[in-house]
Amino acid sequence: MRFQVFLVLALSISFRTVYAQSGWNWPEDKATAQEKNVLYSDALKFKKYEDAVEPLEWLLANAPDLNQSIYINGVKIYQNLAEKATDDDKKKEYQEKTLSMYDLRVQYFNNEGKVTDRKAYTAYKFYKNDKSKYKELFDLYEKNYEINQEKVGTNNLVAYMDVMRRYKLSGGELTDEDILDRYKKVMDIIDKKIANGEPREKMIKNKEFVDKMLTSMVTVDCEFIENNLGPKLVDDDLGMAKKIIALSLAASCSDTDAFLRAAKVVQKTEPDFGLAKVLGIRYCASGNFEEGMQYFSQAAELADTDEKKAEVTYEMALQYTKQGQRSNARSYALKAVSLDPSLKKSYKLIGDLYYNSYNDCRKEESKVEDRAVYLAAYDMYEKAGNTQMMEASRKQFPSIEEMFELNLQEGQSFSVGCWINTETTLRRRPE
Repeated sequence: MRFQVFLVLALSISFRTVYAQSGWNWPEDKATAQEKNVLYSDALKFKKYEDAVEPLEWLLANAPDLNQSIYINGVKIYQNLAEKATDDDKKKEYQEKTLSMYDLRVQYFNNEGKVTDRKAYTAYKFYKNDKSKYKELFDLYEKNYEINQEKVGTNNLVAYMDVMRRYKLSGGELTDEDILDRYKKVMDIIDKKIANGEPREKMIKNKEFVDKMLTSMVTVDCEFIENNLGPKLVDDDLGMAKKIIALSLAASCSDTDAFLRAAKVVQKTEPDFGLAKVLGIRYCASGNFEEGMQYFSQAAELADTDEKKAEVTYEMALQYTKQGQRSNARSYALKAVSLDPSLKKSYKLIGDLYYNSYNDCRKEESKVEDRAVYLAAYDMYEKAGNTQMMEASRKQFPSIEEMFELNLQEGQSFSVGCWINTETTLRRRPE
């Protein structure tokens, strides 16, 4: 008997303690309010959502500033009722009541930012397939981004783009410029979340979804990138620069000025092998050889394998070839193949340099000496495994008569002069 009395007293004290805690603003009819609070809380606990409605609504009407919990739990109750409702009118009624819980919570307890963010995502789940609600949903997301800025929840990144997409496709007044402004805002927030430690892999997936949403609303081609994204790029806007690069590559637009400027911004901040190589090619193609070679050199330094370093070294050999700097071209081609022995095209390049040097190197004093460039070219084509050019070179070898006139014999060593300056073996052209 004593134990039972003690237990009742203990529970009574505990009950009074809980409801005496700070944060609870009891109305004049405190006893009824406490009773209603226990009733709806127990019903929620046991998932008796319909039973929770009457005591909850009494509290909402008679003690609206009681505690934030009545609005937090109110969302759970009405949302579950909305999901279970089979009647469309009843479902809509519960959805509206769910969203009203967020508004009332802000009215009585502030914390507008987080609450609005939660309301936006709940509304998105409710209304994303209801065209009549798209304008309302769009306006809510506009408000959410205005209030929360970079603190917008991760769930509302892709959702915002989808809301825009649905609103525009249903006839909403959104220009390409409007969409781009909001797209950039979302991408900037994602970058800030990554910088603040949000899971990178998850954020990258969000970026991919956001990109898909953009391309479903506007046609992203070279002209669009150049005219719409290019003007938005400033020197330190890394986020926009990365986006221009990604969209340009997807649209095969790496030859635009916007891409070039964006690549420079990214390369300055986050040096990358592939980007340095592309910049090298672009600058050389535009006639800016010196700057192009600087980027090639940077790419070689950034290469994490000998194969990549060989690849960019070969590109440098090609550029020196185009500049008519044959000795430099040969040096880089030999360096490339030394880094990657499978890069046989380096020998082909050197062979071409030799083969095309006949007019510049001939002295017209000795046909054997003049045609020795083709012997050297053949040696390179043979290393390259290029049978077609080997045969073309053989047809330009000196004849047996020309060698005989100089008392030279087939098979002997012979020095090739001019810039080539190498040793080869005398061979005669086929008759």
